[in-house]
Amino acid sequence: MHINRKFVYFGLLDGGQLHRKATWICLQISSFRESKSDERRFYLFTATKTLHLRTNTNKERVAWIHALISTRSLFSLRPLNDNIPLLTRDISVSTERLKERLLEDGIDERLVKDCEQIMLLEFSEIQGQYKVLFEERSNLLDTLRQLEAANIEAEASGINDSEYQLMKQEFSDLSRGKNIEWSTTESPDDVEKQDLEEASDEEETRFFDTNEYFSELTIGCGSLGVDHLDNGARLKNHTNDVNKAEAKNNQFAHRYPQVQRRKRLPDPVEKEKGVSLWSMIKDNIGKDLTRVCLPVYFNEPLSSLEKCFEDFEYSYLLDQAYEHGKAGSSLQRILYVAAFAVSGYASSEGRHCKPFNPLLGETYEADYPDKRVRFFSEKVSHHPTLIACHCEGEGWKFWGDSNLRSKFWGRSIQVDPVGTLTLEFEDGEIFQWNKVTTSIYNLILGNIYCDHHGTMHIQGNRQYSCKLKFKEQSILDRNPHQVHGFVEDVTGKKFATLFGKWDESMYFVNGDGSGKVKDKSDASLLWKKNELPLNLTRYNLTSFAITLNELTPGLKEKLPPTDSRLRPDQRHLENGEYDKANSEKLRLEMRQRMSTKLQENGWKPRWFDRESEKGSFRYVGGYWEARDQGKWDGCPNIFGEISEDLVSSFEGS
Repeated sequence: MHINRKFVYFGLLDGGQLHRKATWICLQISSFRESKSDERRFYLFTATKTLHLRTNTNKERVAWIHALISTRSLFSLRPLNDNIPLLTRDISVSTERLKERLLEDGIDERLVKDCEQIMLLEFSEIQGQYKVLFEERSNLLDTLRQLEAANIEAEASGINDSEYQLMKQEFSDLSRGKNIEWSTTESPDDVEKQDLEEASDEEETRFFDTNEYFSELTIGCGSLGVDHLDNGARLKNHTNDVNKAEAKNNQFAHRYPQVQRRKRLPDPVEKEKGVSLWSMIKDNIGKDLTRVCLPVYFNEPLSSLEKCFEDFEYSYLLDQAYEHGKAGSSLQRILYVAAFAVSGYASSEGRHCKPFNPLLGETYEADYPDKRVRFFSEKVSHHPTLIACHCEGEGWKFWGDSNLRSKFWGRSIQVDPVGTLTLEFEDGEIFQWNKVTTSIYNLILGNIYCDHHGTMHIQGNRQYSCKLKFKEQSILDRNPHQVHGFVEDVTGKKFATLFGKWDESMYFVNGDGSGKVKDKSDASLLWKKNELPLNLTRYNLTSFAITLNELTPGLKEKLPPTDSRLRPDQRHLENGEYDKANSEKLRLEMRQRMSTKLQENGWKPRWFDRESEKGSFRYVGGYWEARDQGKWDGCPNIFGEISEDLVSSFEGS
């Protein structure tokens, strides 16, 4: 929000950038009222709309209302007149009275001159600051003149391009000041109803408004602290664990050969052609998405095997969990495990394209020595579709298999993961959990968006377990993507409360969180999402995801013929060769349809095996050893041309 002359300007700020969703309000015809149910909310009424505004604190609300009323009163009495100077460019100061006073008290004249020089030096610095203020005022007056020249109406709901560029720089600094949430309605009659809704919202203590209570945490996280009891010992300040983990990773990376990974995808060779989404959906309502052959337009240049490894972008959280457990802090261990479980969803925001469905026997490896992790995955079943993975880090290993049950529901897609994920530390402590439901909405009309909802139970085999609730987003939800949960022991006693957003960050406080958290010193940062890359494409891949399908120098010669990086349709899509990608995808779909027959004839996965008939798939070992030796016996060229004998066998069965 920005006040100048008789107008008040409201704009949304994101990272210091002014968005075009804005409105001008004439103060002379406006009135204000404080909310009865929220000490930080107030309302601004005009002839045609009501603005609902919320500040960070009650003190800020009082200051804003006072500023609005004062500004309205000032310009109602006297318009701005450039002939009445509010500031002058030059100011001066005299030291004569000070010198006379000091000399009367018998102060040595040399000492008096020193004092005079000190005073003049201080004044010179103040004068410099004053001149800067004068220039800023002059710029503001120029801006006001240009706005008035543009004949901006009092009730205009936006600004044109020239005005937008003119004000953009002025608003870029406001993100470091007071941030205000706001929304508009068409009638002031809704205000009392809004107050009632606010009161009911305050009664719900399960979800914190992280934008309200923790908007400054990312700036001042170094000052955060929390005291907590864990087996009788007080926990120390852990808010800088993220920075420590990153520093440790950087230090560790120097011990290994550095791999230069790409920062962006290749420039597309062809111009992409759009596809009618409705024509695809109407014929497949209620069907299993994994059985539907879609053009590559709906795919991103990654396979589901590679997407599994994307969950390990923040693997340093597991390194931290290992270190805390090693130091005897079991509570801190499960807190970081929970943060890791949530962080895997962060990259899904804005990702509306489907990953490639792997072929039966397709594999993917990821060796990231700078992250101290080795990952391997394989498609172990076609019907039902099952992907098994295994990952090893410093002091921990992770494994699991997943079957994604996907359905079209006309306007949305629902994906229900089936399968248990297991994390085991080298001291024998184990945690297991299942992923929550994912839904993609507005496939036909409106803005497509993704949401994760449901309850995640992280079950430990020792003292602590964790329960996380992913709040389902409603149509009018102004604070989506909320996650709230708690850590409890075997008796059901709550020891810590977690909260945050799956696409931003996670925090924790001590105790059961029965009271609202209003002081940032009561919370500790567990995890924060990495910044997105500068060169975003329509796939909205993160910097980490951009590296997953990359063939770094010398890697292709070491890979088995089953690796996802060698899949031709996926590679053509990444390169922007869309016609070739569609052609190859159709060819590989034929091989995919043969997979069921192969399974019926006794096909077995190469690198994984079931623990029991209904158990999870576990890595049997041998992959990295075969890679070192370059021996890929028993690994067929699944992406090659289909032999005539194989086609005849398939058609005749």
